[in-house]
Amino acid sequence: METTVSTLAIVCMGIAAIAAMIIPLGLYLYFRKKMHADRLPFWTGCAVFLVFAMGLEQAAYLLVAKLDCWLFIQSDIWLYGMVGGLFAGVFEETGRYVAFQTVLRKKRGKDVNALMYGAGHGGIEAFLLVGVTMVGNMIYAIMLNAGALDSTTGASISAALSGVAPGMFLVSIVERVGAVALHLSLSVLVWFAAKNKRAFWLFPAAILLHALVDAVAVILASYVENVWLIEGAIYLLSAGCVLLAVAVWKRQHRTDVIPA
Repeated sequence: METTVSTLAIVCMGIAAIAAMIIPLGLYLYFRKKMHADRLPFWTGCAVFLVFAMGLEQAAYLLVAKLDCWLFIQSDIWLYGMVGGLFAGVFEETGRYVAFQTVLRKKRGKDVNALMYGAGHGGIEAFLLVGVTMVGNMIYAIMLNAGALDSTTGASISAALSGVAPGMFLVSIVERVGAVALHLSLSVLVWFAAKNKRAFWLFPAAILLHALVDAVAVILASYVENVWLIEGAIYLLSAGCVLLAVAVWKRQHRTDVIPA
């Protein structure tokens, strides 16, 4: 008898998908309506993630994968985690810096635009990695339960989804909240690095912090089975980035001139 996916699991997938859409939308509306941020930084953040993270970073991975050393890197989880983290840090933070120095150069009069950018960058990541994935999972689960999949595909989908506890699909919401908080923080650091030459050190700092968080996530996942311990460690690191961003904001921020 073919295993099916429980209704509760499908509902949890749906909740996770909706949350992945509400998080960026909620941040957009808050920064726009309450803090008078401009629209452009949000959409620039979305575009930069697609170009630098989904495009250039993945292309770089393909190039590196052709090198003789790649198999060695993959065989060592510590090295693999650090290399992967560095790739994410370099490409995404460089994307931020380039955006702040070019497309958003005329929007730097409002520091809240740094947060609006972060909402777009982190928001589109949440939408793609969680929202789209969960919707796809729901479609496959419903088709599996309806017997609409061939035996080979059905078996693979069943193995991937039916054995997952329903509540585990909600973990992605917790993970994305921490990730978005990290993106907001890193955006603040790179924003002030772009605005103030004396604070340029915040740019490489953002690269290293991003690399550290991603590396820890990958390395811990290979040693620790309890997902909450992994998320707890990531939240601690993200909280440290938030505190640093708050300190930088207090030091660098000047009162924005908000049009009437």
